[in-house]
Amino acid sequence: MRQAEGVTARLAGRLAELRLERGWSLEELASRSGISRSTLSRLERGEISPTAALLGRLCSVYERTMSRLLAEVEAEPPEVVRARAQAVFSDEESGFVRRSVSPPHPGLRGEVVEATLRPGADISYDAPPVPGLEQHIWVLEGAVEITANGHTHTVEAGDCLRFRLWGASRFRCPGPGPARYAILVVLP
Repeated sequence: MRQAEGVTARLAGRLAELRLERGWSLEELASRSGISRSTLSRLERGEISPTAALLGRLCSVYERTMSRLLAEVEAEPPEVVRARAQAVFSDEESGFVRRSVSPPHPGLRGEVVEATLRPGADISYDAPPVPGLEQHIWVLEGAVEITANGHTHTVEAGDCLRFRLWGASRFRCPGPGPARYAILVVLP
């Protein structure tokens, strides 16, 4: 069995805590999330790292943004978040890298995220972690195709897309190069 370290170990522990706080069995969580019981068990033991899609499903079930969940496993953030201290989540399978530039904080409703998608990357989320989540997506390099609430938009460098998310969403990088964008997330 592989030993989980650092953020992965703390994330595994927090995922187990969230399930237990709700009084759910692994079977109940599997039913709610659509993730197999065995995968959930391995995630909670830190034997595997979650993909962006799996983490997105769990965030939806637990009604948290991904940044908020990741912030819950980090120490209290300082007012100034140095680049070297910003938490980075990387999903090699999907080609998605997420940097928590300004992580969530109790008492604050907004956060800033930097995301990068490699060409051909395609990530879908079944539902927002919190219904009505407000997002402002500013593309810094390349282009990203974003589907939110049933509408698809191609957003290019310099463009900004803003919406409140009530349903499924999808982020796709049509290429030829990677897409890099900033997301301002505001809780309702």
